[in-house]
Amino acid sequence: MPTSNKAVGPRKIAIVGAGNISQVHVEAIRHCGAGSIVAVLDADLARAQAQAALWGAPQAFADTSALIAAGIADTAHVLVPPPLHRAVAEPLLAAGIDVLLEKPMAASAAECDALLAAAKSGNARLGINQNFLFLPAYLALKRDIETGALGRLRHVMCYFNMPVRQIGARQFGHWMFRLPQNILLEQAVHPLAHVLDLVGPIGALEALPGEKREIAPGTDFYATWQVMLKGTRADAQVLLSVGENLPAWGLIALCDDGMAQLDILADRRIVQRKTKWPAFFDEFLNESAAAGTFAGKSTAKLSAYLLSLLKLKPRSDQFFRTMTGSIAAFYAGLAAGGPPVDGPFGADVVRLCERIAGPLARDPSLLSGSSTGTAPSSSPLPGAPGAEIALLGGTGFIGTHVVRRLIAEGRKVRVMARNTHLLPAPFHDPLVEVVRGNIGNGEDVERAIADCPFVINLAHGGGGGSWPEVERSMVGGALAVAEACLKQKSRRFVQVGSIAGLYLGDGAETITAATPPDPHPERRADYGRAKAVSDQALLALATSRDLPLVILRPGVVVGEGGIPFHSGVGFFNVDQHCLGWNEGLNPLPFVLVEDVADAIVRALGAEGVTGRTFNLVGDIRLSARDYIAELSRALGRPLVFHPQSVYKLESLEAGKWLVKRAIGRKAAFPDLRDLKSSGMNARFDTRDEKTALAWQPTAGREEFIRRGIDVYAEA
Repeated sequence: MPTSNKAVGPRKIAIVGAGNISQVHVEAIRHCGAGSIVAVLDADLARAQAQAALWGAPQAFADTSALIAAGIADTAHVLVPPPLHRAVAEPLLAAGIDVLLEKPMAASAAECDALLAAAKSGNARLGINQNFLFLPAYLALKRDIETGALGRLRHVMCYFNMPVRQIGARQFGHWMFRLPQNILLEQAVHPLAHVLDLVGPIGALEALPGEKREIAPGTDFYATWQVMLKGTRADAQVLLSVGENLPAWGLIALCDDGMAQLDILADRRIVQRKTKWPAFFDEFLNESAAAGTFAGKSTAKLSAYLLSLLKLKPRSDQFFRTMTGSIAAFYAGLAAGGPPVDGPFGADVVRLCERIAGPLARDPSLLSGSSTGTAPSSSPLPGAPGAEIALLGGTGFIGTHVVRRLIAEGRKVRVMARNTHLLPAPFHDPLVEVVRGNIGNGEDVERAIADCPFVINLAHGGGGGSWPEVERSMVGGALAVAEACLKQKSRRFVQVGSIAGLYLGDGAETITAATPPDPHPERRADYGRAKAVSDQALLALATSRDLPLVILRPGVVVGEGGIPFHSGVGFFNVDQHCLGWNEGLNPLPFVLVEDVADAIVRALGAEGVTGRTFNLVGDIRLSARDYIAELSRALGRPLVFHPQSVYKLESLEAGKWLVKRAIGRKAAFPDLRDLKSSGMNARFDTRDEKTALAWQPTAGREEFIRRGIDVYAEA
């Protein structure tokens, strides 16, 4: 890495990419006093401007050329998605701007080489944020090895067995699913960085992928890899497995005179050494030391968390400590001539991922038709012309079943979604046209529904960190679709909402199709509030402007493609334990996803339903306890339902509110009304739905369990 002639001192820093991780980078920069934030860059200029105002940065930009031309930054944190790393970082490095690049360094080894060449030509330093190399327990283990405290390192065993939210939800549009090596680049770079750092450059390597799974037509996915490799300093065995239930990540370093075990998730290191004592006492000493480590570490972590929560101590959670360690080391390295985790190391990690993928690895430029590393194109799946039905937000759980039902009826449908990558087989049918768009963009919506007399809106619209943001995305999105339907004179607009927009906390009440949205939405949590306000606003348009509206409110939807650990049943802090919203004895408004899809399609042509609302609740209504028991049986796992009093929940929420207010955070006082509604004690009468829509949901308990619960065992 070349020596820079830049002045040493506080840096002028640009944040490039204003997504979620950017806030952590800004906190870490300020924590280590690296310099000042002078600019924020994001393809969404409005977001860049909003974050610049929040962080006190004087300028915001939408592209790298404008940032470079401004000449105000000497350092950039590049935080864009991996397929964009080269395209964004390369011109910055060539312009002489030092760059800290999020992991992985790039989407391929070839792109890493291009970044190294750009850094050399621009006399810039390139660091890679492999932040878990700065985990305190790992740094201690590394010191043990480097100082010879455990003798010579002989062998490393590493395991990485982790859940991945998108796999559980079958959301395969993310970049990490597009090529076999991408899951390694996205998920495995941290454990592989540990192994590479310990054993040195890799010579011989053997990798065995697990069973393949087709996640989209022509696209295979491998969730598990077993790897054996030889480094210049030691050998290693690595197990990489994603999409698992149990989070476990650690490594064991075997040395001549001792062994160190590292639990990454707990930031805990246990060391076993030889002593001068006989074996029985040697064992006692090692186990006593391990027990002391467990007790001391757990006490220190709990104390640090509570003190940090009360703002009596700076933030000190594990992730933040690794981030501040990595970022501080990067800036210290700039002053010393080069960051400790530099471009060559980052490139070696990417090469290791490609070697593990072996013959399965493919060139990412083939997806985009470009060697610049830009994101793959999202050209629509054309389908047949003349679609009669526009389905917005239709690539998710319910939407997939709606598309299948429409195909079965031979009807042409145009589907709009934010992500159009790696869609399942129904979306490749000749009757289906797929376009990319967002319901928050009126032009996208108008293009999607053009010439379609029937419109179905399944799009969520997004969320937000505050009610105004949620209202703008969820309520605003629904209204944008309604306005487009009015403009294009649609014959039928089916809005798919949720029973969350109703008040369901009164066990003496019977909910029917005539039950209005919750009359006190301001007392509800943001999601239920947004659903209630959306329904109210759309019904007002149906009355005042003849919007051809039908609102369908599905209950607790289960079945193929869904998530078994449904929040309607309770709160799953971990999926093995369900914390009930109440005692868990009342029947819940379950409905099979196929029955929801059937009702949606029937609503397109039903007579006399305009301006009405219908609740899609099935006839088989298990209690929360019954559901968890059946799910435990189906999955073969020891799932547990924990009944709770709603008043206990209110007390706990009130306590959380007091803590938030004590530390200066704004928060609405938790309303008992919302907690009661979450328990769904109200009963449903769906006779109107069955009559008006000619709808008959599944009536047999055994069939419901087979299609709504047992199906999760096959996923």
